[in-house]
Amino acid sequence: MAKVSPVSIKYMIHANFTAEGALEKPDVIGALFGQTEGLLGNELEMRELQKEGKIGRIEVDLERADRRTTGKIHIPTALDQSETTLVAAAIETIERIGPSDAHIEIEKIEDVRGSKRDYIVERAKKLLTQIQGSTDSREISNEIKSHFKLGEVAEYGEDKAPCGDISGPEIILVEGRADLVNLMKNGVRNVVAMNGTKLPRGIKELSQDKEITLYVDGDRGGKLIIQNVLDNAKIKYIAIAPDGKEVEELMGKEILMTLRKKMTVEEYLARNRSNSYDSRYHQRREEPMPVSKPAENEELSDAETEKLEKIFKGNEGSGKAIILDENLEEMRAVTVKTLVGTLNRISKKPKAIVIDGTVTSSVIGAAEDVGCKNIVAKNFSATSNNINLLSF
Repeated sequence: MAKVSPVSIKYMIHANFTAEGALEKPDVIGALFGQTEGLLGNELEMRELQKEGKIGRIEVDLERADRRTTGKIHIPTALDQSETTLVAAAIETIERIGPSDAHIEIEKIEDVRGSKRDYIVERAKKLLTQIQGSTDSREISNEIKSHFKLGEVAEYGEDKAPCGDISGPEIILVEGRADLVNLMKNGVRNVVAMNGTKLPRGIKELSQDKEITLYVDGDRGGKLIIQNVLDNAKIKYIAIAPDGKEVEELMGKEILMTLRKKMTVEEYLARNRSNSYDSRYHQRREEPMPVSKPAENEELSDAETEKLEKIFKGNEGSGKAIILDENLEEMRAVTVKTLVGTLNRISKKPKAIVIDGTVTSSVIGAAEDVGCKNIVAKNFSATSNNINLLSF
């Protein structure tokens, strides 16, 4: 009796059967051949199809209980779709198996090649991630150019603020590491990053000796950062990215264009005289103000801070936001994109939110509305007077 090569199998017929009597496997197979004989003509005779290798070895699994037999039938075929379905339909016409009344029902017809294709695609994805190195000369060239322009990102001060070459008299201050990396890739090396919305003490001290240009995103969050930095450091110039754009996504020409359009702090304040921090800035130039801190009753204990740091590190790379209750236990974990909508629907006040990504003004606004007092993330594009913003 011929067998179908596993390579040539196209479809697998899966059928269920029940019989009112005690049966053996040969009874079932005999019924399949005997009671379908002559139904579909010689070309689709099951015995002939098996001899020709178009139907493979028929597998039968059965169970007997209380003089009743139930089981499954598996028939591999190398026929096309229409022929396979005809054979399957013929099998359902069987009314007796051995001496017993029986009923057979086709559960499904599986496209074996489809399963193989799914396996091939998934396996190819895994193999692609394991490829070491690149043979594309353009990629190699771009990698060398990028490394040359980027150089090594160093750290400055006790807060370990990311920085490039800040040995010169002029320095550009940006919000996050991603902003710094983008500027360095485009040839701007004299950059230092706050690595969050809170101004590190080391950068505040650096501003007393260097000519600082504050470079922010072109959104509401950028304006809030300007307010915070002007209150706590000596700034010479302000540069703002085009409306709606972030520094980290700007192209080389856009970076140079916005830096050329930088304005002095006085010019910026003149354009925004309605801002209440205008007079405070001039007062600060005579006597610097301390870095703002969260209210005393909202400060986290050392144990809570340590727990938040552990949760933050465990969440890195997940693309999720974890909402925590008063005991810093997980209430819900959602994608960062759906966080604002989730906060708008949440009923219980969270104590903290740990986010894998950049925190925007819309996230901060939604968190303020539900009374959340702590947000942990790597980067922030906005500030808040009501929420403690942490970055580890």
